[in-house]
Parts: sequence; C-alpha cells; structure tokens
Amino acid sequence: MTQNENEARGFYKLSWMQRIGYGSGDLAQNLIFQTVACYLMLYLTTVLKINPAFVGGLILAVRLLDCFWSPIVGRYIDNRNPKIGKYRAYLLYGGIPLTVAACLLMLPQVAAWDMPMKIVYATVSYTLLSMIYSVVNIPYASIMASMTRDNDEVLKLTSTRMVCANIGQITVQAGFPIGLAIVAHAFIDWNQALFMAIGTIPAFVILPSLPMLKKWFGKKGLYYLLLAIGFVGFCILYTIPKVSNVEDCKVLYQTAKVMTGVGLLVGSLMWALVPEVITEAEYRTGNRPAATINALAGVAFKAGFSIAGWITPLAMGLVGFDLTSEQSALQTDPMAWFVVTCCFAIAGFILLLLCFKGCKERIATTPDKPVSYGEMFQEFKVNKCLQLMLGIFVVVFLASFISAPVNAYYPKLSDYTATAQEAILWFTCVIPAILLILVGYLIFKYPLTDEVIDKMNREIEERK
Repeated sequence: MTQNENEARGFYKLSWMQRIGYGSGDLAQNLIFQTVACYLMLYLTTVLKINPAFVGGLILAVRLLDCFWSPIVGRYIDNRNPKIGKYRAYLLYGGIPLTVAACLLMLPQVAAWDMPMKIVYATVSYTLLSMIYSVVNIPYASIMASMTRDNDEVLKLTSTRMVCANIGQITVQAGFPIGLAIVAHAFIDWNQALFMAIGTIPAFVILPSLPMLKKWFGKKGLYYLLLAIGFVGFCILYTIPKVSNVEDCKVLYQTAKVMTGVGLLVGSLMWALVPEVITEAEYRTGNRPAATINALAGVAFKAGFSIAGWITPLAMGLVGFDLTSEQSALQTDPMAWFVVTCCFAIAGFILLLLCFKGCKERIATTPDKPVSYGEMFQEFKVNKCLQLMLGIFVVVFLASFISAPVNAYYPKLSDYTATAQEAILWFTCVIPAILLILVGYLIFKYPLTDEVIDKMNREIEERK
C-alpha cells in the first residue's frame, strides 16, 4: 500500500515541525502546571503562612471538583466543532484567561492581608486556575489522537511532546528557586536547584530514543526496565543518610536522583496509551470520544496529584514537621514569587500560540448525537482498558508528586530533627518506591499490544 493510500486511511506521517509545534503546547502548560505542583504548597505555607492541613485540604477539594468539571469540559468539546479547529481552538480560547489566572495566583499584596482574606483569595484563585487549565489541557491532549492513526507516529509524537514537557519541568524545578534568589537578591543554592531538576535529565536521553528502545525491549519490557531503575534509585536515596551525611555524598545522591527520574519517566510514557484507548472505544462503538477519554485521563492524572498534595503536608504535620514554622528551603519574598510566576505564565502563552500554528487536525470527528454523561460513565464501566489506564495514571503521578513539596529539603536533611528527617525520607523515597511496584503490576494487566491496535485501526478505516 502506498503512502498516499495509507494517509487516505488516516495513517499520516508527521513532519518534525508538526511534532515540535504540538510539543510546544506541553512545554507551555508545564511552565504553569509544574509551578503549581512543585511550589504552590510551599508558597501558601511558607510565604502566606496558611495552615498546611488547610492547604492540603484545599488542593484535594479543588481536584475533587475537577473530577466533575473535566468530564463536563470533555463532553462540551467532543460535541462541538469550532471553525478554527475542533481541539486547537481552545489553545486560544483558554490560553488568555489561563495566563491571567496564573499571574494572579501569587499576587504579592496578599501577603499583607489578614488570614481569612488570604484563605479566601487562595481558594478562589487556585480554583479558577484549575478550571481554566482543564479548558486548555483536555483539548490539547485530544489533538494527538486527531493528527494520525499511525502507532509509530503516535509514539514519535508522544516522545517529542514529553521532551518538551520535561523541558518545561526542568525549567520550572531548577529555574524557580534560582529566579526567586535573583529577584530577592539572595544567595543561589545551586546544589538544591540541581537536586530539584536533575531527575528530569533522563527524559532528554530516553524519550528521543523511544522507537529504538521499544524495538529492543518491547512496550511493556521498556516500562519494567525503567521502573526497576527508578526503584533502585529510591532505595539508594533512602540508604545514604542512614550510613553517611547527605551533604558529603553529593555525587551519589544526585546520581540516585537521576535513577528515580528514569523510573518516574513512565508517567510521561503513559500518555501514549490514551490514543490506544480512544481507538479501542471507537472500534467498539463507532464514535471517537477523544476529548471525553482525555478528560477522564486528566481526572486520573489530577487525582494522583491531588492525593499527593493533600497527604504530604497533613502527614508531615502529624509527625511534627510544620512547614509554616520550620526554616523555609526557599526565599519567602512575595514579590519574587509573583515576578517569577508571571515570567513563566507569559512565556507559556507565547508557546501556546506556536502550538496553535503548528498543529494540523485530520481525524477530528463530531458524534452523530451528543455524548451524554451517562454514556461517558457507561464507557468507563465497560472499558477495562480505560479502567487500567486510569489506574496507572493515578498511581504513577501519585509517585511523581508525593515527593515534590519536600524535595527541596533533602539536600539540607541534617538541618532538621530526626523525626522530621524520617518523614522527609518516607515521602522522597519509601512511598514512591512502593508505588512504582504497583505501577508495574497494573502495566502487566494492560491488554492492548501494538499488533492489536494496528488491527483495530485498519478495521475501523475499512468500515469507512
């Protein structure tokens, strides 16, 4: 079969400009999302001095709200077809309010308000940002399934997208503390910044090599290898302070942090499963509910993030490590937090414009009749592949984010009490290691192989 015949059936080949253009959208969103995931809790507790238990509850409550909001957004998008693009239109429609909401999240004047007003402002600003983020993120994720049916092209698109996402992640994780120090005219702790970001480095080696690694190890074999490396890395991080002083083992703990990044990289690869589950749903039902399934994937992703954001400050507080009273690992100047956040948000909007220009939708379809909420959850009930995928999302992103708020404390572990040190170790090492084992089990149960997906795609095109 010729390339033109394949493309007529939806198996499009993508240029590198299309892949990078699409990936710039993930880079844009990660400049905002990683700021929230890694630093919002520290901002609310160490700068605004809001009780950590309330902050954890706020993060959980907003994400529970999102469990209802995201399916609404997904249903709305699936049932409409804007002239400038079924999915990419929302990069513009949601990009402007998302940028404004991100800039207002850490308004410096709030630090001088009384505590009730701080709580109200934090609640309203974070809730609005989360809701607007879904309006951009869900259709953005749906674009990938509308560009091609070719499984190899989807893998290349995923690897490009995740490289861009990890550029955003490393920029925020390393750049945010450096930016705070620069704006506040304070000392830059390069070891801390490196530890925060070094776990992202494997992405720039592994993700571009995904097609080759997949041929060598197979899809599941590759996942198992990455998880095993990550598990060993977490074990090393836990062992170091038990036998030596952390500050005397910089090379070793930085190496172990890189290994944990290899394991957590599985979270990036999980997005390649979403088009597979969309294809399986289309194969059974005749509809291609891309935004709906991406909305449910987003709910699972945010569920892992929200559980991590809720349980970490709560459990740390129960063992006597109060983030509001302990020595902060980062600068606490409110203006510095505002300036750095605005820089990331504005850069993100420019990248969203680039993504809008670089994406080309070819397989976006509108259902013959609107998708109802009952049908959405019926799909979840009968789709075992979807259930497993969502379970993997929850666990792998819980593993990724449960350590995010306390990573900054690990290089300075000796500054804290023995009880606090043990709490930091559990959240940076022990719990993520256990969760990686669970991820491996769920991947083992996932049934969709590349051969099965290719067969489904070809049968779908034959029907048409």
